[in-house]
Amino acid sequence: MTRIGLISDTHGLLRPETLAALQGCSHIVHGGDIGHAGILEQLARLAPVTAVRGNNDHGPWAEALPETARLALGALVLLAIHDLAELSIDPAAEGIAVVVSGHSHKPLVQERDGVLYVNPGSAGPRRFKLPVSVAVLEVGGGSVAARIVDLMGAPKAAP
Repeated sequence: MTRIGLISDTHGLLRPETLAALQGCSHIVHGGDIGHAGILEQLARLAPVTAVRGNNDHGPWAEALPETARLALGALVLLAIHDLAELSIDPAAEGIAVVVSGHSHKPLVQERDGVLYVNPGSAGPRRFKLPVSVAVLEVGGGSVAARIVDLMGAPKAAP
């Protein structure tokens, strides 16, 4: 079983619980609103990172990030975009199995037309009463499943 970490909306905050939840993932996808390049550097210590630019990501480091990223991990094709409302393609027609987004801060796992849509929620500062979360994709045996990880219930990382 391969684990892929999904994270979004860190807004400059990378909690120890986030690092603990993503430990052991073979790849990490960040759905934007990162906050600063240091977040991506810290995540890259855990696994290779693919990231897209969010509407709050500014400056030269952010301008280097794409607005969308297509990623093939073995037979799995994944598309990352910050704001799902800006998706301008038909993922099913393009052979995409998973679409990862952020922006709303609301965790979501939903299958539509054979495509798994995952919003890991916000891993950064709490917004309103929304949970603080990430998601993990589990890929193996020809199947893919996603689960939301509530970071406030996740075990603390070792010092």
